[in-house]
Amino acid sequence: MAEPTALLDVRDLKIGATVYAPGEPPEDITIVHGVSFTLEKGRVLGLIGESGAGKSTIGLASMAYGRGGVRITGGEVYLNGRDILKVGPRGLRRLRSNEVAYVAQSAAASFNPALKLMDQVVEAVLAHGKSGRRAVEARARELFAKLKLPNPDTFGDRYPHQVSGGQLQRAMTAMALACKPDLIVFDEPTTALDVTTQIGVLAAIKDAIRDEGVAALYITHDLAVVAQVSDEIMVLRHGRMVEHGDTRQIIEAPREDYTRALVSVREIEHEAKQPGDAPVLAARKIGAAYSGSLKVLHDVSVEVYPGQTIAVVGESGSGKSTLARVITGLLPPSEGRIEFAGRTLSPALSGRSKDDLRELQMVYQMADVAMNPRQTVAQIIGRPLEFYFGLKGAEKRQRIAELLDEIEMGKGFADRYPAELSGGQKQRVCIARALAAKPKLIICDEVTSALDPLIADGILKLLLDLQKVEGVAYLFITHDLATVKAIADSIAVMHQGKVVRYGPKDQVLSPPFDAYTEMLLASVPEMHLGWLEQAIERTRMKPAGH
Repeated sequence: MAEPTALLDVRDLKIGATVYAPGEPPEDITIVHGVSFTLEKGRVLGLIGESGAGKSTIGLASMAYGRGGVRITGGEVYLNGRDILKVGPRGLRRLRSNEVAYVAQSAAASFNPALKLMDQVVEAVLAHGKSGRRAVEARARELFAKLKLPNPDTFGDRYPHQVSGGQLQRAMTAMALACKPDLIVFDEPTTALDVTTQIGVLAAIKDAIRDEGVAALYITHDLAVVAQVSDEIMVLRHGRMVEHGDTRQIIEAPREDYTRALVSVREIEHEAKQPGDAPVLAARKIGAAYSGSLKVLHDVSVEVYPGQTIAVVGESGSGKSTLARVITGLLPPSEGRIEFAGRTLSPALSGRSKDDLRELQMVYQMADVAMNPRQTVAQIIGRPLEFYFGLKGAEKRQRIAELLDEIEMGKGFADRYPAELSGGQKQRVCIARALAAKPKLIICDEVTSALDPLIADGILKLLLDLQKVEGVAYLFITHDLATVKAIADSIAVMHQGKVVRYGPKDQVLSPPFDAYTEMLLASVPEMHLGWLEQAIERTRMKPAGH
């Protein structure tokens, strides 16, 4: 057998798992079927495919790790010339973070909420004894600055809950880079980032790979993104390689039908509706502050009409999710009021009635952390049915089955646990849980940002279909302008806690634009090589103060 010459050499990798179904004997299944590839130092291989394709499983196998009961059942994984599947537990401890580092998709679920960010960013480097604390913290601050994190000299003094989701994701990238590894596995590192922040993070990742000579596996569902950082791309489906080639060939001349489907731009047909007579929700001149003094919302006013969708867009930290917290009563406003279904809501959640709670529901960004992993799908969906309507027994089971049909999954999923569902299926269950309360308004907080394009399109079409049937209104928080164009009736653009552009979709997305909205639109990744460099150049050329 030839000796490996590449930094990473994966040969005939097979990965399996054991599936347990109620009333059935355990079944061994194969989830990765003999995948092979090599990766040279200083190069980036993009792994792309829909949810369940095996992207993250293969990425983790390059660290000799199997998540959630997954087992590496065959093949070899050479890193720096040795098969890491044979080095043993002590060797793996030296290997991980030292030679190979991992950037997870969900930073929110990866950081310890009880520790300051700096303590967590430097932990692995100190554990390996590569440098003293003072030097490691100095490197961390340099990375904070490079990744465009605010106040890099003091950013590490914050706790995870004190920064935005996008900032937390960049902190995790800094944590991986701090170790100066030979290989970094980036598992959807920009999924949770707004489009303008994504540019900076992509550029920083690309610069770090170039400057430090590391190799990278870049796992994503976004071909437009992976095209900006990868030298080559491997397309995966159902644990098998569909196509593997250099980035230009995959983007411009894909050979396989499935690759062509990923590359093609998919459009969702949705004609914007005119507002009705009275809004179901009206936020009137809302001001809000954290810790009593840090003001984050300034005179924000928006309206949502029955059966319609308003998209609230803006960068990370613009105030989108804070507005949602005010509307739901989790953060009482310092100024203004919330009117809902013809009544003024109590500012605080504790003062709201059961009907207030039932009629205003929320679907969260990360379905993984929004469901109890120890409850079945039936228990998750059944909870609001019992709480709000007192349904029990056969009546509750029948309604659960109806809701599972509505979200196009079927009653066969009722006894499954969240760990047995794909990302798209988890989000559908969260939507069904919200629908179970028969709400008048659902706040959707980045509900498709963690999903691959094919699955995300299915979720968006499902939401639109449900809106036609149920007449429910949506307040859709997102940083994805493609999503906005697909589903919104009206748009509110937020920047630094203020609404800077507001109105019907066609009006907001038509020139002339204010400088901030123009920057947002120009930051949407495009499917051609060199787009990132062009976007960075546009950012450098924008007028001072914008």
